[in-house]
Amino acid sequence: MARTHNHPGEQAAQDPIRLLDIRDRPLSVDEVFRAVGDDAAGGMALFVGTVRNHDDGQDVGSLGYSCHPTAVDELRRVAEKVVAEFPVRALAAVHRVGELDVGDLAVVVGVSCAHRGEAFEACRKLIDDLKHEVPIWKHQRFSDGTEEWVGAC
Repeated sequence: MARTHNHPGEQAAQDPIRLLDIRDRPLSVDEVFRAVGDDAAGGMALFVGTVRNHDDGQDVGSLGYSCHPTAVDELRRVAEKVVAEFPVRALAAVHRVGELDVGDLAVVVGVSCAHRGEAFEACRKLIDDLKHEVPIWKHQRFSDGTEEWVGAC
């Protein structure tokens, strides 16, 4: 018997891109979790990127993120590509800019899909493409007084 896709859970979500933002204030995992909630989703995948205390063998003293004025537009383009490639029910992504401390949340992304495998794959694609394509730069200052800029694209 052929599937008819009559159940709303089997049909595409109206607007799966629920939350996209770049913020200069602390991020919330709960906000992203709520944004990707969908009754038709059997799997939700979240990725939380935090500021670590080291990089490439050096102690990180502090860091800051900055972005190009088009960063939110580029984030939308990345999100739209993920939605086109995967059966996404809901998607959310927020990135922090400004000065951050070790342990602070730098980025939170989430995706929900009907099945867990799709959710994992879509979430991985979202964070990887965000890191490579959205113009956000990290300025790391090391405890030995050296510093470096790390570009996202």
